[in-house]
Amino acid sequence: MTTPDQPIRAVPDLDSDATVEQLQERVAELERELKKLRKTRSKEAQLRPYQVELLKLQTYLEEENVRMIVLFEGRDAAGKGGTIRRVTRYMNEKHYRVVALGKPTEEQRNQWYFQKYVNHFPSGGKIVLFDRSWYNRAMVEPVFGFCSEEEYKTFLRGVVGFEKDLVRQNTKLIKLYFSVTKQEQARRFERRVADPLRQWKLSEVDVQAQDRWDEFTEMKYRMLKRTSTVVAPWTVIRSENKQLARLNAIKVILNSVPYQNRNPELDFAPDPEVVISGARELELMEAERLRHGKFTG
Repeated sequence: MTTPDQPIRAVPDLDSDATVEQLQERVAELERELKKLRKTRSKEAQLRPYQVELLKLQTYLEEENVRMIVLFEGRDAAGKGGTIRRVTRYMNEKHYRVVALGKPTEEQRNQWYFQKYVNHFPSGGKIVLFDRSWYNRAMVEPVFGFCSEEEYKTFLRGVVGFEKDLVRQNTKLIKLYFSVTKQEQARRFERRVADPLRQWKLSEVDVQAQDRWDEFTEMKYRMLKRTSTVVAPWTVIRSENKQLARLNAIKVILNSVPYQNRNPELDFAPDPEVVISGARELELMEAERLRHGKFTG
C-alpha cells in the first residue's frame, strides 16, 4: 500500500502487448501528475487560513451594514479570474456576487454609461466583485475603438466624482490592477491555445493583446494618472507568480476594513514585491520612460 509521500507503484491498465518502456513512461507520467496535484493542494492549503478571514470580513460587513465593491482589472491572462475564484471559494454565497458583463445591449448604449454597473451594486452588508468594470472605457474600449474619443474623455472627467460619491455613501471600493509582463502573457496565451480545457478563455481581444501591448501600457498610465485618488486609489498586483498574486490580493481586501478577531498567527502584511500602490507604479513607469524614451513594461 502506498502513502501520499510514496511514488505510484501500481501498473496502469495498458494493452497487454505494451512494452516495458511504455509501462515505465506511463508510470512516470502518473507520478508527474501526482506531484503536480500535491503542489496544487499545498498552494490551496496556504490560502485556506486567509479564506477563513474573508468569512470574518463578511460578518463585519453584515453587522456594520457596509457595502463592498472590488474591481479586478488588468492585462488579459493576468490572473484576475483565478484570484476571484480563490477569494470567493468559501464565502457565504448569499452575501456576495461576481459580475462579468458582456457586450452592451442597444438599450445600454443609450443609457448613462455607469448605469449597467450601478444595476449590480450591492446592498448593505454584501460584496460585489467585478471581473472587469467601468474601467473598460479607460483601456479596452479606446484601444480597440469601441468608444469615441469624446466618450473616453467624458469618462475620465466623470469617474473620479462617481467613485467619490460611492465611498461617501458607505461603500468600500477596492480597485485592483493585475500586472503581468509581455513575455508571461505570451506564455499563458500559448498554454490556452494548446490546452483544450483552456481554449474557451482565448478571445479575439486576447489574440490582439500582444500586438497592442504598447497601446495598453499607455492607456494604463493615463488611467492611473487620472483615476488613482486618495479616496479611491489603485493597487497594482504583480501577477507573474499566480499564487503570490492571489494571496496578496486577499490580504489587500482583508486590510481594507477593521473586522474583528483576526488570527494573530497570520501575516497580513502584503509583499512589497507583489503589491504596489498606484502612485508608486506611476513613479516607476515615469522613470522607465525617462531612461528608455518610452514605456517598456
